[in-house]
Amino acid sequence: MSPRRVDEEDPDRLYTLTGGRTTAGHRLDLVALVVGAREPHPGMPSEQARILRLCAATPVSVVELSAELRLPVTVVLILLGDLLDAGHIAVRHPTRTDPREKPSPELLKEVLRGLQTL
Repeated sequence: MSPRRVDEEDPDRLYTLTGGRTTAGHRLDLVALVVGAREPHPGMPSEQARILRLCAATPVSVVELSAELRLPVTVVLILLGDLLDAGHIAVRHPTRTDPREKPSPELLKEVLRGLQTL
């Protein structure tokens, strides 16, 4: 049996995971890095415990967590908000640069080389 795709997820299950909420209490960037601050505890919802295990050793981006959990990003954002409120995770937001600043030609060449090697 093949794994279910995200868009085939049972809406009742997603409703249960989020407690019926459709928006997260925190604004998290999709590329923000999530760092586990505590171990999962007994009785914790399995999805939240899995998030803590995934980001225990190394920071993981929000979008990577969504892909790994096979859950919509909106659901993951709500779960992360709950974990953040409880102090179970820390979030490292990406640094913002001045949009008028242009990347150096050397940096663009390095990015292009990296993409070509993929």
